[in-house]
Amino acid sequence: MRKIFLFLCVALGLYAADATISVINQGIALPKIALQDATTAVGDANFKDKFFKIMLGDLKVSSDFGVIEDHVPSTYEGTAQTNTMSDKGVELIFRYALEGSANSPLTLKVKLINAKTATTKYEKVYTMPDGAKYPFLAHKSIVELTNELNLPPVGWMEKFIIFSKYTSARQSSIVVADYTLTYQKTIVSGGLNIFPKWGGADQTKFYYTSYVNNKPTLFRYDLTSGTKTKIIDSMGMLIASDVSKDGSKILLTMAPKDQPDIYIYNIATKGLTQITNYPGIDVNGNFVDGDSRIVFVSDRLGYPNVFATSANAGGTVEQMVFHGKNNNSVSTFENYIVYSSRESSGDAGTFNIYLISTQTDFIRQLTASGKNNYPRFSSDGQSVVFIKELGGQSSLGVVRLNENRSFQFPLKVGRIQSIDW
Repeated sequence: MRKIFLFLCVALGLYAADATISVINQGIALPKIALQDATTAVGDANFKDKFFKIMLGDLKVSSDFGVIEDHVPSTYEGTAQTNTMSDKGVELIFRYALEGSANSPLTLKVKLINAKTATTKYEKVYTMPDGAKYPFLAHKSIVELTNELNLPPVGWMEKFIIFSKYTSARQSSIVVADYTLTYQKTIVSGGLNIFPKWGGADQTKFYYTSYVNNKPTLFRYDLTSGTKTKIIDSMGMLIASDVSKDGSKILLTMAPKDQPDIYIYNIATKGLTQITNYPGIDVNGNFVDGDSRIVFVSDRLGYPNVFATSANAGGTVEQMVFHGKNNNSVSTFENYIVYSSRESSGDAGTFNIYLISTQTDFIRQLTASGKNNYPRFSSDGQSVVFIKELGGQSSLGVVRLNENRSFQFPLKVGRIQSIDW
């Protein structure tokens, strides 16, 4: 079992560190926007500053704007100067006023101003009953800003990240967070709780592995009711790596006889179907091509690589990746696959993330250097999040695929074991 565990650590990218890239599109004229803070009803200057930085960061991460980075104060109605900012040459002004605190309900008023005409394009008011979730209030306002302007959507900003983080030896907690990791709430703690996987697009439940009397056990946790339900247990290894689009099937990695293979678990019937049966290591199955096929990582070439087979048992196995000698940590969206690959030249410890298509020979490198692992697609497939660990500290990296930009958000306490988006 030690060999299997060590392979899984590599194949799932658990302990990788990384560097990040920040490559900005060249030759594309983005609308120039200024963020103005008209808040007067927040007494906590630190909280006020945090909110401004999240709003500013969201504008940058959207990659839809050329963002003026100055902290510009204003009244909510503005003046001739603040309604045009002619000295900065801006086209748009996004002004907001926040009321409340992180410990009370919040209200956010926003208005978008055409800086060339000093006229208001639209105004909206948002409320958040739980002030602790204030990052999501900022995210929502930027999501709707891009929608109003018919710019590339960034709805994924409103989605939760879920991750397991190590807290001490054989102890890990499962946490839900916003994509910047500013908001974090521990959901499951006590013992070793690993490999959380969302149970559907609505993010109301998730699956995770815990240990009951040293036996790997898969649970489903319902965020609405706060209850957990045992799904299945198995000796050796048990991990939920993917869930079908309709939520009816779970892809499992199981090793009841010390040989890890890919299985499909039918939630309604509780039936278990073995998909692979290879006398080696098959792990990390992910549905692809409309859930008709399964992509997984295997050592059947003598090193970890990415393969695909039919979602029906007994299908032929097809090699998907033809470069590198350690290709692992796979995730899928529609007909696309992202995976982490150990580079064969230069620093032997370098892992980069690549994007390929199941329909063509397309391949694209998404990271430039360092160790980059455990990629996960956003809900719209337009962004990829991945684990970064540098100097003993974990971070989340976000790559905006169409915009060719990358961002990093550090986790200040603990190390991330695995993530889902």
